[in-house]
Amino acid sequence: MAKLRILLADDHTVVREGLKALINAQPDMSVVGEADTGQGAWQLAQSEAADVIVMDLSLPDLSGARVTARIKQARPQLKVLVLTAYEDKSYMRQLFEAGAAGYLLKRAAAQEVIGAIRTVAAGGLYIDPTLASKVVDSFVRQPASGGKPQRGGELSEREQEVLRLIAWGYSNKEIAARLNISVKTVETYKTRLMEKLDLRSRADIVRYAVRQGWLQEN
Repeated sequence: MAKLRILLADDHTVVREGLKALINAQPDMSVVGEADTGQGAWQLAQSEAADVIVMDLSLPDLSGARVTARIKQARPQLKVLVLTAYEDKSYMRQLFEAGAAGYLLKRAAAQEVIGAIRTVAAGGLYIDPTLASKVVDSFVRQPASGGKPQRGGELSEREQEVLRLIAWGYSNKEIAARLNISVKTVETYKTRLMEKLDLRSRADIVRYAVRQGWLQEN
């Protein structure tokens, strides 16, 4: 089985070395390139055939958001996982708008880092659970602001609840537990809301949530 090809971009050598050792220890992953600046990350993304780039938010010469936007324009198939110390939701919003597939805090456990890489490599979205748990309750019952569903009428209150929780990275099982409904019911709401909004994937749901302002601070 082919290994996932991973790029690293961080201006701290000790962080890169630690990540490289962790990733190369996995049987299904291999680090194939490293950079310590934003421009270096951009050049690396263009020159190396890779699946995921694990990138610091704060890089010399180019911000993580600018690098992400450039990468997604030139190499849309390359998944960007941001690994950062910043917990500010405005940063997260910028990165998701730029096309990032994941946002993970540097204090995350080793296996959480590996899990996040596998999630984004498989086409999923990943949000650090610590951030999600801190803010989701303040967002989940707010009325939607700005923009209307593209077709099929307005979302019901429960459909909005489900959509917000999906956007914050909760699984169907976790959503069912939080809302005290069955997993099958969650799946029904998810199917219905995606049809109403003409969304095709979890990534589309996150982008919709970003446009609504649901990933910003109150």
